[in-house]
Amino acid sequence: MISSNDFRTGVTIELDGVVWRVVEFLHVKPGKGSAFVRTKLKNVQTGSVIERTFRAAESVPQATLEKNTMQYTYREGEQLVFMDMGTYEETRLSEQQIGDRVKYLKEGMEVNVVRWGEQVLEVELPNSVVLEVTQTDPGIKGDTATGGTKPATVETGAEVMVPLFITIGERIKIDTRNDSYLGRES
Repeated sequence: MISSNDFRTGVTIELDGVVWRVVEFLHVKPGKGSAFVRTKLKNVQTGSVIERTFRAAESVPQATLEKNTMQYTYREGEQLVFMDMGTYEETRLSEQQIGDRVKYLKEGMEVNVVRWGEQVLEVELPNSVVLEVTQTDPGIKGDTATGGTKPATVETGAEVMVPLFITIGERIKIDTRNDSYLGRES
C-alpha cells in the first residue's frame, strides 16, 4: 500500500484490477475542508489517461512491477521471441503487446520487459537506436543540413524524416521516443 501523500511522477498503483502510472500530481490544501491530491493517471496497458482525486493520506495498493533485461532473438510468424539474459528462458510476445515500438526492434537488441505478475505490460526500448538507411531519395549536391527533410526507410522497416544529404547505406541514430533523426553514426 502507498499513501496518496507519497505520489510522485512514475509511481505505479493498482485500481480496479488495472495498473496506472502517475503522470501528474498536485497536493491541494483548501482554506476550508480537508487536503486532497489531484492526479492524472495513465493506464499502462492501453495508454488512456484519466484524472482522479484522492483524499490526503488515503491508502492505495501499489503495483509491483518486475523489469527484466531480455534480448530480441527472432520473429516466428506473428510472435516475437525474447530471451532472458540471466536464465536463457524464451518469452513470446505479439506485436500488439509491444505496440508501435516494434518498428525499431532489431535482432540482438536488448530491451527491458516490464511485467505485472505474469502479464507483460510493456517493452521498453533504448532511448535511441542506430539503424542503416535502406531506402530514400538520392541526395543532390548542394543539399545542406539546414535545408529540408525527406522520408527514409531503415533496415527494420520504420520510416523516419531525415535531412536531404542522407543517402542509402548510411547508419543513422534515431530517437525511439519521438521518431526523430539524431545524427549520423560511423
